[in-house]
Amino acid sequence: MRKLTILLASCLLFTFACTKQENKTDKCDQFVDQLMAKMTLEEKIGQLNQCTSRWEMTGPAPSSEYSQNLLEDIKNGKVGSMLNVNGAKATREAQKLAVENSRLGIPLLFGYDVIHGYKTMFPIPLAEASSWEPELAKLSAQVTAKETAASGVHWTFAPMMDVGRDARWGRVMEGCGEDPYLASIFSVARVNGFQDSDLSKDNTIAACAKHFAGYAFSESGRDYNTVDIGSYTLHNIILPPFKAVAKAGVASFMNSFNLINGTPSTANSYLQRELLKKEWNYKGFVVSDWASIKEISTHGAAENLKEAALLAIKAGCDMDMESHAYPKHLEELILEGKVDEQLIDDAARRILKIKYKLGLFIDPYKYSNKKREKELVYNEENKAVARTVAKRSMVLLKNKDQLLPLSKEIKSIAVIGPLAADKDIPLGSWRAKAMENSAVSLLEGIQVAVSPKTKVNYSKGCNLSIGKRGFRTELTYEENNKSEFPAAIKAAQNSEVVIMALGEDCWQTGEARSQTDIRLKGQQLELFEAIKKVNENIVVVLMNGRPIAIPELAESANAILESWFPGSEAGNAIADVLFGDYNPAGKLTISFPQNVGQCPIYYNHMNTGRPTKGGNVFWSHFTDSPNTALYPFGYGLSYTSFEYGSVSINKNNFTKKDSIEVSFSLKNTGEYDGEEVVQLYIQDPKAKYARPIKELKAFQKIKLNKGQSEQIRFQLSSSDLGYYSPDGEFLIESGAYNIYVGTNSQEVQKVNFTLIN
Repeated sequence: MRKLTILLASCLLFTFACTKQENKTDKCDQFVDQLMAKMTLEEKIGQLNQCTSRWEMTGPAPSSEYSQNLLEDIKNGKVGSMLNVNGAKATREAQKLAVENSRLGIPLLFGYDVIHGYKTMFPIPLAEASSWEPELAKLSAQVTAKETAASGVHWTFAPMMDVGRDARWGRVMEGCGEDPYLASIFSVARVNGFQDSDLSKDNTIAACAKHFAGYAFSESGRDYNTVDIGSYTLHNIILPPFKAVAKAGVASFMNSFNLINGTPSTANSYLQRELLKKEWNYKGFVVSDWASIKEISTHGAAENLKEAALLAIKAGCDMDMESHAYPKHLEELILEGKVDEQLIDDAARRILKIKYKLGLFIDPYKYSNKKREKELVYNEENKAVARTVAKRSMVLLKNKDQLLPLSKEIKSIAVIGPLAADKDIPLGSWRAKAMENSAVSLLEGIQVAVSPKTKVNYSKGCNLSIGKRGFRTELTYEENNKSEFPAAIKAAQNSEVVIMALGEDCWQTGEARSQTDIRLKGQQLELFEAIKKVNENIVVVLMNGRPIAIPELAESANAILESWFPGSEAGNAIADVLFGDYNPAGKLTISFPQNVGQCPIYYNHMNTGRPTKGGNVFWSHFTDSPNTALYPFGYGLSYTSFEYGSVSINKNNFTKKDSIEVSFSLKNTGEYDGEEVVQLYIQDPKAKYARPIKELKAFQKIKLNKGQSEQIRFQLSSSDLGYYSPDGEFLIESGAYNIYVGTNSQEVQKVNFTLIN
């Protein structure tokens, strides 16, 4: 009887929740319909126009013609959204211009690139994915949303869910790596963290799924370059994360800079109108990327800006970011009969609904609260969360003779390298409102962690970059200055262990930061080799935003910890790992190549017709490099060790209605409590269309005390075996399948089964 009562109560609660949500939707539709009926065509087009701030909104507009025109456009309802306006005071003042001056008082929507933190910086997204803990990504997004909303911003241009396979492409730092399944899970987690279940809460913001689609497949990894992919790759690798977040209710999509089948994505009606809005039944809106409507013409797919506006609006791009194409040309195109006004109505309605859901029509100033901004932004609670996320995102790549963890009572330790005392680089690129030089440096973290009796010998050794650094600046690397080598060598000679902080400047990755050489820049490798001659006990701490080619370090360093760009609490989080307060459990979500010539390199590749070495040279290989990655997808070590028992499956033959159950034992056989990311892959070896050699389909992060065992179980359905044809049809085929289970994508056990009709 008690179970029945609980069931009835649950059903009533679910019904009430659904009814409440339906009522909210009805009210939103009614409000927007009534508002639309009052709007002129010019005002509707205004909602489709997004402009960036050209001045501090807390002061008067500059006398320039552009700024004065923008000011008048805002007052006259010709601007629906602004980007790069942030801070409670600035957003309030900007909002006043629209609400208190325009005819209908429609509030502005403020957007900003909040990628991995607003002022409190979390690890870059690629690092967070390496935790294999979606709840961590959700948590960091929640804290980010809280800070962002308290600063008057309604909308973030995140998460980026481009599946990235090429380390040369600088924007791999913003995504989740090379796997579409993992990217789908983490992208949904981030959306849920930003938006929660109710956008009207004052601690949530609207999210944006970007870049739709194929941006990460730029040829040679060169940013903004041409993308030339088949529809098979589009449907199976690129689109799954976008479909997942569309289903999860992400507020907006952003299209991408690149071509798809010869058509710029911004003008691609198949992607935006047919697939997203029709087949996926997506109800949010689509914003262009910066000036990407204008770039339709630059691509050579439109005669001029007017034709670009025509193509973009017909294709389903609802909001024009900084191309000024819609306000200049849409009304004229409608009068000429080239654009149906219903397209404008649909786009404006989608944007207005998000504003309604954010609660802006009830209180347009609700997010612009200086008191909340002071209390909630960059506080100790947020920094504590950032430290937790950072340490759980790190990956131990090597630990020869169990050099790590180090004792806090160690007598002497050298901290060497161009990144060792740096307080800016750990913040990463796309740092929103982070204060320059605000990160806890590695040196600071170590000094706090060790015993007061420990002698910490610091030396920079060399510079990495010299001169001006920044988001819009090309870097210059120091190549021929070894003046600080002697001091570093002396520090190493006088210490038991050396910790070397090597890697990248944070401005080496991010937008427009493609590289043909992904080795250590400057004199870092020379410094490492000089230190190695006088002290072999070297722990390398990497700080970087992409996989880097480090075969020399992999060969010669005793230990390597991949810390990525860890954010505000970098030094403390790294010290937590180095000294054993946290046992690292991260795993790579993107393959580390042996050299740049292997790029793009990824685990879920096709088999090819000649995959293995025969009696001659005619097989798929390099003559000067192995095919395999230096560190493969899913790889990561721990201070403890784990033993996998034999993998079993509940039966050998399944129908499409059956559940496939995979089980095995996992034992912690080492000397420390620890966590293991258990990974399950499938392979369809004989399909209608060739399938990858492995595809990730499930994972679990298991915590075991030393000596503890646990029985691990996975359950798959037939839909987990399916894939998309080149035409986008979802196929589940009968036949033989392989299941692989293990600690990474290469070290696995194999079992097989048959799916029958």
